[in-house]
Amino acid sequence: MKKISLILIGLFLIPSIFLTSCDKGDDLQVVQTPAQTLMVDYMLTANLDLPNVDTSVDGAKFVTAAPAEADLPAFLAKYYIIDIRSASDYATSHIAGAKNVAFSNILAEGTAAGAKPVLVVCYTGQTACYATALMRMYGYKNTQALKWGMSGWNSSTAGSWNNNIGNIADGNANWSYDAAPANQVFSKPSFTSLSTSGEAILKKRVEEVVAAGFKTVKGSDVLAAPTNYFINNFFSSTDFTGFGHIKGAYRIQPLSIADNSVLGLDPNAKVVTYCYTGQTSAVVTAWLRVLGYDAYSLTFGMNGLYNSNAAWSSNKWSASVSKDLPFGN
Repeated sequence: MKKISLILIGLFLIPSIFLTSCDKGDDLQVVQTPAQTLMVDYMLTANLDLPNVDTSVDGAKFVTAAPAEADLPAFLAKYYIIDIRSASDYATSHIAGAKNVAFSNILAEGTAAGAKPVLVVCYTGQTACYATALMRMYGYKNTQALKWGMSGWNSSTAGSWNNNIGNIADGNANWSYDAAPANQVFSKPSFTSLSTSGEAILKKRVEEVVAAGFKTVKGSDVLAAPTNYFINNFFSSTDFTGFGHIKGAYRIQPLSIADNSVLGLDPNAKVVTYCYTGQTSAVVTAWLRVLGYDAYSLTFGMNGLYNSNAAWSSNKWSASVSKDLPFGN
């Protein structure tokens, strides 16, 4: 009888213990802040929202033009120059004092610059701008890209631009002069991290984006099937309608995490940014990929789509843009 009594008491106690354990478990449950939120919060405090990646807090734009010949000595003395073109093209012609560095090694190379600002050089300025944005987000805030790349340095190295301007948008059924569609509001992109440090998450994200290489898309592909992409045009509002644009393109400007305007981009789509030269869109694309978007830069921008468009001249490529500055040994 005594055994039966003990068994009955035990049966009554087990549910009580179970429920008490559950209650304690609920009390101890911790809701972890998403990795993307931790990173974005850090980016805001570190002045790494897109406007500050585009133009640093010191007022330095992400690109700088090749100097006049009289200013060349001061220009060369100012920068630690890294040339991210192929070794063979570097060997053929490069800026005096420039060091040939693979794109994959740009983050490690930044430390070698010391107190000097870094100048990144490529063929057209586009990959260099992508690298510049990533280096700025990694902590090398004084990094800049050479505008137009080696194409703007000397006419003998201008083929990368000369051979890629075009007018495929002229008369194309997917070129439009309509107003931009109304902006939508989407959810944030997401990714996982074991770290709870926004700074550490950002550095890891930048490293991953560098390792993946520059993500681009051809203007001809986007123009042929614009509905395959979420397209954001980075023209001014006047140029959006004056120049025309790819059909269905949005115009989300400003683009920022501080005001949540970045939520106008679809995190589940291929987000294509295009501008006049492909250089600004490279910066935007690098920033968006770090944030978690499947982002792409439309190569050569308006110059590759509709270079002969009569509505513009600023940031328009022509053979006259190239200087004839000397090369190093």
